[in-house]
Amino acid sequence: MNTRALLAIPALALCALLQACGGGGGGSTAGSSSGSAAPVPQASAPQTASAATPASAPSAPAANTTVPQSTTPNVQVIRVASTPTNTRNMLQTSVTICVPGTSTCQTIDNVQVDTGSHGLRVLASALDPSIALPLVAGGGENAIVAECAVFGSGYTWGAVRQADVRLAGQVADSTSVQLIADSAAPSTAQDCSQSGLPMLSASSLRGNGILGVGPFTADCGAGCATSAMPRWYYSCISGNCVASTLPVAQQVTNPVANFASDNNGVLIELPDIPDSGAATVTGTMTFGIGSQSNNLLGAATVLKSSSLTGYVTTDFGGSQYGSSFIDSGSNGVFFPSTTLARCGAWYCPTTPQTIAATLRSSSGAQSAVSFTIAQSTALFGTGNFAFDNLAGSASGFFDWGLPFFYGRRVFTALAGRPTPAGPGPYYAF
Repeated sequence: MNTRALLAIPALALCALLQACGGGGGGSTAGSSSGSAAPVPQASAPQTASAATPASAPSAPAANTTVPQSTTPNVQVIRVASTPTNTRNMLQTSVTICVPGTSTCQTIDNVQVDTGSHGLRVLASALDPSIALPLVAGGGENAIVAECAVFGSGYTWGAVRQADVRLAGQVADSTSVQLIADSAAPSTAQDCSQSGLPMLSASSLRGNGILGVGPFTADCGAGCATSAMPRWYYSCISGNCVASTLPVAQQVTNPVANFASDNNGVLIELPDIPDSGAATVTGTMTFGIGSQSNNLLGAATVLKSSSLTGYVTTDFGGSQYGSSFIDSGSNGVFFPSTTLARCGAWYCPTTPQTIAATLRSSSGAQSAVSFTIAQSTALFGTGNFAFDNLAGSASGFFDWGLPFFYGRRVFTALAGRPTPAGPGPYYAF
């Protein structure tokens, strides 16, 4: 999943499968719905199988459960509330961006939290001109690096720059970020512009940026380091951009991976909500797994995910969906159904339907999950913005979007990083 998250498809750097999913995970495409009901799956930006090579560090031995302990602050406030675009289930936070090695900083609000993608992407228009982030140099004289990030709902385009990213007292020093619609890369590469809706403004992006905290370190990985692939990284000179390779260390990076501590994953906690939804919901994103008393796994079921794609399997309706992922960047649960009534991209059964499914990993661990699907039109009519029973259609995959997170403690572990349950990637809840 390229996991490129955003109302798009999860960006598990590997998304070679879901070209058009949605929000951070892999829901349906946004084009089939409009207005406040628009699906926002953000699946990653799956593009080619070769691009699916994770950029994570080499996997640690399975027996390695030693986690450096931290005593630094590690809790970030996250929130679902009304948005200017009336998008439901949009999980957002604020991010502080600094010129590397300085105290010249700016806090950017309304940044989507996406466990289905990797790396920070911020609109250039949201940054004050004083925040002059250094560009990542391209492969030739005067060349700069730009990136095309493809989500299920469209694409972002912009230059790759270096920033110190600050979250809850943690700092990711000199981390590559994408500055969307950056004037330094004025011309969108042609193959990128053919990738759906251009998400180059606050209205089309439905916020000021995307914070990808998925299970891999970089958004593309070894594939982009060895091959110049379309709709990934480009070397640009005077507005002329051609696909190019880029070392993993310079690719857009999950900031959590660059923290000095609490850097092996994230824990998202959101409260349970009524069947009719809630106007606002406030929760927390805690950095680290087993590194402090507030991020212990406890009795959570650990589902190891694919070291290549980050996927697990969902058994549902007599079928197995091996392309399954847990994605806070998708604003609904997206899955195939031939029996549920649809209103556009959303399911809208006349009466609430309870669905039973089982999530499992190749290791044999599994967890039964039941969830309710309500009539989407009735939910939107309440005027609320947070729903745990909103679902939409998908084809060939199962995207456990934000509704899955309400009332649960959901861990996303980084590939190759030691945790009390062994190295990631995995989900636990």
